Amino acid sequence: MTTDIQEQAAAPDENKIIAERRAKLAALREQGVAFPNDFRPEHKAADLHAQYDGKSREELEENPVHVVLAGRMMLKREAGKKAAFATLQDASGPKADGRIQIYATLDLTGEAAMAALHHYDLGDILGVQGTLFKTKTDELTIKVTELRLITKSLRPLPDKFHGLADQETKYRQRYVDLIMNEETRRTFKARTAAISSIRRFMEKNEFMEVETPMLHTIPGGAAAKPFITHHNALDMQMFLRIAPELYLKRLVVGGFDRVFEINRNFRNEGVSIRHNPEFTMMEFYAAYTDYKWLMDFTEAVIRQAAIDAHGTATLTYGGRELDLAKPFHRLTIVEAINKYAPGYTAVQLNDAEFIKEELKKFGVKPFATAGLGALQLALFEETAEAQLWEPTYIIDYPVEVSPLARASDTVAGITERFELFMVGREIANGFSELNDAEDQSARFLAQVAAKDAGDEEAMFYDADYIRALEYGMPPAGGCGIGIDRLMMIITDSPNIRDVLLFPHLRREE
Repeated sequence: MTTDIQEQAAAPDENKIIAERRAKLAALREQGVAFPNDFRPEHKAADLHAQYDGKSREELEENPVHVVLAGRMMLKREAGKKAAFATLQDASGPKADGRIQIYATLDLTGEAAMAALHHYDLGDILGVQGTLFKTKTDELTIKVTELRLITKSLRPLPDKFHGLADQETKYRQRYVDLIMNEETRRTFKARTAAISSIRRFMEKNEFMEVETPMLHTIPGGAAAKPFITHHNALDMQMFLRIAPELYLKRLVVGGFDRVFEINRNFRNEGVSIRHNPEFTMMEFYAAYTDYKWLMDFTEAVIRQAAIDAHGTATLTYGGRELDLAKPFHRLTIVEAINKYAPGYTAVQLNDAEFIKEELKKFGVKPFATAGLGALQLALFEETAEAQLWEPTYIIDYPVEVSPLARASDTVAGITERFELFMVGREIANGFSELNDAEDQSARFLAQVAAKDAGDEEAMFYDADYIRALEYGMPPAGGCGIGIDRLMMIITDSPNIRDVLLFPHLRREE
């Protein structure tokens, strides 16, 4: 049987199997027993394994354990008409602990139930009642006294030995991937554990979780190209959120000193193994802090999420160790270039024309308005970024590429901003917030000029946000952590689609 479900659907053999299963469902409908909804499982396979795997056969015989369980039939072995073994899989564990064997016999289960079991197919969802025992091979098993078909599966599962082999089909039909692939289930349980860890950590540190709009009248909070839509009733153009930043900072103005949001963002940009047009971030703001405090706090958030999702802060990614337990490194843009692309002199790295010529070697053509800081950043991205394996904060970003960050009080032209990199990719972005309304207004105007010059990702002028700042925002620090990229690292996943339940794909032909 081919493992590509799309090919299967077109195969004559598959169509025959589906037709046979539909005929079985039709017979159930005639009997009035199709798709019942009165079976209530009381036990989970993983719990039964945890509690009774250590018991002996004699202990289970002396103290019978009654079990009521439901699960999808993944294997079936029949011994004539008098006995059969099957394996049920429920949602209780990403590992094999989520499966348990059942044993049905003509004497105990009954003639009608045994006859029905003979016609059940792999993928069917069954409800069973019975008692636990152990086989001669010491496998925990349910001796079935009652057996019911809860849901009839009309499509055959992929071949059990090869699973779902086609990668695109895994992404497109995640429901089948989850049924068949233990590793996939483990990945998404780890993702949930990490997000729960982050939420607990934030609440423990007195952050309030909030929700802000996904539809914006002005896209803001990041340099990105937005998705554009139209609101019919209001007859106005709107944008899907590229970041919640400006709304969260409005709340800081309003007196909520510590806020966070685990949010969905949308950016109308390229798709790659690290980019999906819809993605998850955790963004947070804390009054009376700065970017140095933020770096320490962000490091602690990420370390705890890794421990809670993976069991340790020492990870392996792509066969290479990554230790989140150690203090994260901190380098300026120029320091990172000197460390990872040695050979440039101080004079060259402060010569805008030299850097422009150097960037041409990488096929990069900067905007005409790009100053020295933006050019240094572009050179860093081409020469050093991919080499930042260990967790590293790149700090002191130039003002011209940081329109929302507070300018340094001691060094002209730079901001109190950082980006966190691991395994050669950006994971987080944070800075001391700009709370000077007049400075912020000037920064927005510079962004408008950049947009007019052709930069599609430059920001709009947000007059209401300026008005909010004019009421006074306390000094604050804010950071956004990319949940999807973080989960790629924690689960050792090479592609962002591996950590998204339903990644975006081209339409099926």
